[in-house]
Amino acid sequence: MSAYLKDLESVRAVIQLYIDGSNGDVDKLKRAFHPDARMMGHIGAMETYVPITDFFASVAQRPGMAGPNYKAMIRTIDISGDAGVAILVETDYFGCDFVDYFSVARIDGRWQITNKTYAHTGGQPPSS
Repeated sequence: MSAYLKDLESVRAVIQLYIDGSNGDVDKLKRAFHPDARMMGHIGAMETYVPITDFFASVAQRPGMAGPNYKAMIRTIDISGDAGVAILVETDYFGCDFVDYFSVARIDGRWQITNKTYAHTGGQPPSS
């Protein structure tokens, strides 16, 4: 397998860690994200611009945010050298649909998510 295809598989595996971890497995999230990563986006009037550790805390406090119809599909992965982007489409997460844009980088030989920017594309989050 070419180095490029191995890199694509490595990035896919990192995004899968996010998918598997975002419903309550913070250890998987910590393996997916660089410790200095940030998260940014909006859900209605609620704006998020936080260190990724705030997302970890939210997931730990409210495991099971993925709803019964949750689905996630990696739409795109594009990498060049040690940098890239992955796009994930999610339905029924926290009662909403999202498109997530992940910046990824190979740091110390390992692919990691360095930033998550998301777009709220439908649904209404719970009031609590």
